[in-house]
Amino acid sequence: MKILMCRPDFFDIEYEINPWMSIQRKANTKKAAEQWNALHKTIQGCGAHVELVEPGRALPDMCFTANAGLLYKGRVVLANFKVIERKGEVPYYEAWFEKAGFKVVNRPGHDQCYHYFEGAGDALLAGDQLFVGYGFRSERKFYEETDFFDRKKMVICELANPYYYHIDTCFCPLNEKQAIWFPGAFTKESQKRMHEHIELIDVVEPEAKRFACNAVVINKQVIVPSGCPEISASLKKHGFTVHGCEVDEYIKSGGACKCLTMRID
Repeated sequence: MKILMCRPDFFDIEYEINPWMSIQRKANTKKAAEQWNALHKTIQGCGAHVELVEPGRALPDMCFTANAGLLYKGRVVLANFKVIERKGEVPYYEAWFEKAGFKVVNRPGHDQCYHYFEGAGDALLAGDQLFVGYGFRSERKFYEETDFFDRKKMVICELANPYYYHIDTCFCPLNEKQAIWFPGAFTKESQKRMHEHIELIDVVEPEAKRFACNAVVINKQVIVPSGCPEISASLKKHGFTVHGCEVDEYIKSGGACKCLTMRID
């Protein structure tokens, strides 16, 4: 497995674009770097190969590579950020993907859809099914009007709680048949639809607030934020090896383990 990460050289809380962020509660950047390094080491220890994209100055959220785009059927569908504060990341990601040999679509000024799409933060694969989120950042019309994805394989999920503004903050496929989720983040209609497509393992609200669903899955190993004992025990019962990582500085910014990674294989 290959994963794309970005060192948090310029990470801090410089603006407020989700309910978790407060410029009055700055990140401890030294601690954030230590937490990123520990996550990076854990991912490598689980057998994944990590590639790095150089961070852009004055782009404090670029370390959240999950939002760079989505690798889908051999193409990278580039993000089209809703929030202006993150739009400056796109040229860096686009250049990295092209240099790495990926075919890039949804490029600004070329074949980009008008509607917003925030990458693998709002689109998660479970086997050949693609669970996509909308409601706060990505737009439903993006999934309905583009031909980048196989619509027959999409499960469109409406997010209902602004604290879970991307689907990867409240849902995580473990494989093609199972996923963990926080049901309170979704509308009732979407909850029903998701139950029809995959076996769902509930995360309790206190651990959802610790971003338990924002996990990195590497085969039978799952990396979750520290302080999530109930879902860790449940995952172990289902045959997974669980690794806890401290990511508190990133939770201040509305992200955790999965947000800091993008799968690129």
